[in-house]
Amino acid sequence: MSEADFAHTDRAEKNRREKAVALARYAWNRGITGAELLAMTDNYRRRLARAADAHPPRTDETWQLVAALLDEKTEWASRHPDHPAAIRTDTDEKIMWVKPPVRPWLTD
Repeated sequence: MSEADFAHTDRAEKNRREKAVALARYAWNRGITGAELLAMTDNYRRRLARAADAHPPRTDETWQLVAALLDEKTEWASRHPDHPAAIRTDTDEKIMWVKPPVRPWLTD
């Protein structure tokens, strides 16, 4: 008797996509890119998921999908800058998730 792979059933894929869309929406509105999301520590990503009112994904597969959705949305927004959905609503909160690089103070 073989074990079923419940993580890759149609229902699991649908749930993963729904969660990824919600997480991507939250991150995109804050100006977080796909690369920045994937560079975050697991702890930060779990915190981000909770802030987005989602249970943190158990696998990296969902986070990869979120990053792809963020990149897709960014491309779409650049082609449709006047569309209301292309406006990020909470970019001032990005600093809570992605810290700007520290500039060395001893450079010319």
